[in-house]
Amino acid sequence: MTPEREQDVIRRVLRGDSEAFSELVAAYQKTVYNIALRLLGNREDAEDLTQETFLTAYRRLGDFRGESRFSTWLCRIASNACIDALRRRKHTDALSLTREDEDAEDAEWEIPDESLAPEALLSQKLTRDAVRRGLRELSPEGRQVLILRELEGMSYEEIGETLSLEPGTVKSRIFRARKKLCAFLLRDGNIPDALSSKTVEGGGKP
Repeated sequence: MTPEREQDVIRRVLRGDSEAFSELVAAYQKTVYNIALRLLGNREDAEDLTQETFLTAYRRLGDFRGESRFSTWLCRIASNACIDALRRRKHTDALSLTREDEDAEDAEWEIPDESLAPEALLSQKLTRDAVRRGLRELSPEGRQVLILRELEGMSYEEIGETLSLEPGTVKSRIFRARKKLCAFLLRDGNIPDALSSKTVEGGGKP
């Protein structure tokens, strides 16, 4: 949906056409659901949080100032709700590395091959189970930025806009999250020694 179309639909909703909001739900439901599934790790929680996100957005639509795209504002609501949910959890039993594709079927994430990024090591036959367990070791904030960067493919600027963070803060959080994940995979025996020293000891660029 284009920014112009977003604004048109929002104006209609604010004028009293509540049915128009369904167009925004249809456009962004899958995006919100996939973010929730990545962060929360199970379908039931992701479905509940998706519904909660749109209800919150509908109630707060009058507060939307248009300083960013509606989709960015919506993802911020979803991501913050996920963080709140993770903080309430004492343990996370599962973390999914699949997503729902355009045909509403499960599809494995294609992990970008970035130098020294833990996810890039998957191309060297690391097991997804090890990465799942490693991601569960991260703080909610660390998992949040790493998933938005590596799995959602957002730029530093997009993540900063979504989470109301400076790009430098985003880079630092991602660097710390990568470093912690690499350390976990090293302890787990999944990182070659040639990569472990520079990555875990703090080498590389944040």
